[in-house]
Amino acid sequence: MRPPSPSIPEKEFLFSALKQGLRLDGREFFETRPVTLTFGPELGWVECSLGQTRVLAQVDAKMIKPPPERPFEGVISIHSEISPMASSEFELGRPSEEEVTITRMLDKVIRRSDVVDKESLCILAGQRVWHLRLNVHCLSDSGNLLDCACLAGIVALKHFRRPDVEVIGEEVTVHHPTSRAPIPLSLHHNLYCFTFAFFSDTSIHPVLDPNHLEQRLNGGLISIALNAHRELCVVQKSGGVPLEPADVLRIVNVAVQKAKDLDVIVESRLREDWEGRKVEVR
Repeated sequence: MRPPSPSIPEKEFLFSALKQGLRLDGREFFETRPVTLTFGPELGWVECSLGQTRVLAQVDAKMIKPPPERPFEGVISIHSEISPMASSEFELGRPSEEEVTITRMLDKVIRRSDVVDKESLCILAGQRVWHLRLNVHCLSDSGNLLDCACLAGIVALKHFRRPDVEVIGEEVTVHHPTSRAPIPLSLHHNLYCFTFAFFSDTSIHPVLDPNHLEQRLNGGLISIALNAHRELCVVQKSGGVPLEPADVLRIVNVAVQKAKDLDVIVESRLREDWEGRKVEVR
């Protein structure tokens, strides 16, 4: 069974605090929870934490024959799993509205926004290409699962290395990582998703990175995916609260600065992890 809706005292306490300029966890309105990135022993294995919200992402690759309509491009597939382990609100076999939103947004942010250069995944035109499979597992939902899942997926793609291949005529040789160093994926840009929550009471300031209670009591959400170069790729709004153009432009400007800050954190953690790895090439 799904848990009951927040009680009336919970609603009144949250709205009263927000009207006084306070959030329950002590953050500012446009402040995100701390981001933690943990890398596994294998390349492409990343656990991302946004406060108490945790998502695991893993990338693997295999060679396949490309579809005839796109013989020069690799294939990217995304599989997301949101089980009751993340929250009692989710049920196996009965996807909720949030689950559908997360799955669609992951597809827009990672696959349809051309984050990965698909032509670089081509090995032998019309015969062999790389098929990248991104698996996203939601471990704990403490609010704003979407942003955490998108970040985990992007970082996993940046962390992944595919095996080096050699093509002689129509013969393809895949080299083991111990004989030739694996090759990073060619990415066009790094997209980061930021979700803002609005409330039916217009006197309440919108909040960035809503926690679990704020997300359940919001009147509308707007998710923005952009990179550190101010290139806006995806804007998705849900809920019935109308927004003025000035409000949208304001939160886009906030998201631009947050994307720059997050990009620095991601690049720093990737550099630290790579420097600490020992890659033996014989």
